[in-house]
Amino acid sequence: MKGVLATVSLLLVSLIALGQQVTVASGKVIRYDQFPSRFVPARTVDVWVPDSYSADSAYAVVYLHDGQMLFDSTGTWNHQEWCVDEVAPELMATCNIQNFIVVGIWNNDIYRHFDYFPQKPFNSLTAAQQDTVYRSMRSIDSSLAEATIHSDDYLKFLVYELKPFIDSTFHTKPGRENTYIAGSSMGGLISFYALCEYPEVFGGAACLSTHWIGTFSTEDNPIPDAFIRYADAHLPDPATHRIYFDYGTETLDQFYEPYQERIDAVMKAKGYTRDQWMTLKFPGKDHSERAWAERLDIPLVFLLER
Repeated sequence: MKGVLATVSLLLVSLIALGQQVTVASGKVIRYDQFPSRFVPARTVDVWVPDSYSADSAYAVVYLHDGQMLFDSTGTWNHQEWCVDEVAPELMATCNIQNFIVVGIWNNDIYRHFDYFPQKPFNSLTAAQQDTVYRSMRSIDSSLAEATIHSDDYLKFLVYELKPFIDSTFHTKPGRENTYIAGSSMGGLISFYALCEYPEVFGGAACLSTHWIGTFSTEDNPIPDAFIRYADAHLPDPATHRIYFDYGTETLDQFYEPYQERIDAVMKAKGYTRDQWMTLKFPGKDHSERAWAERLDIPLVFLLER
């Protein structure tokens, strides 16, 4: 690991903060364009800090996937956003939670599914089942013909490259108990996977509208079973970790409930209680940034409460 970190420090010597390039309601976004990595293609990273950010304080960190969807709807593909810059300062002002910053990691466009699909559950599938998954993912674009799932490398990027940079550049509390990871849909899957793979790094995960079906069909789909088996074998200690799940009932979210119920059964069997775990259902809510923004306050308070 020391060799990796030494290489990372050299890669980051020339990394330049490009300053705020998005419109936010509160706080400031510092953008790092083409953040380098030995593990995955470079991508943009946005760091949001509150107006009260000060060198005299230390902050918890929430790592959020799909970073281009978090702050400014004028630049997103569907003109929606998570409203992080509105929700976060309001929570810090009115709730008994830790002060925190948000690190938004942009997805890599058409390679998003390959970054976010949990690799060990995928590897547990038969060759024929893996081929079916790949056909579904590669049907999006002909340039994906040679692409392979590499979420383990994506997590190495987060843990061994991005997090050390964030902790050395910003005034953070670097310990597990102050480091969280969150996302929606495939971002929910990779957040859950990150918590299980690196329980010494992340103290909690928020998984909104978790895409347990993995692809876009529930018929003869072996993927949820693979995730269930993985969860049963790899859930971290409930004494030191918190996990939040939710789902709506419309559009893609309509498929999630039976699989979430099976995950919930595993959570109970592993000793998770209301103090460490929450699963919520939101009737009438769909699979969209608008829906996730409406309830973002709930997982943030659950993870960050003092």
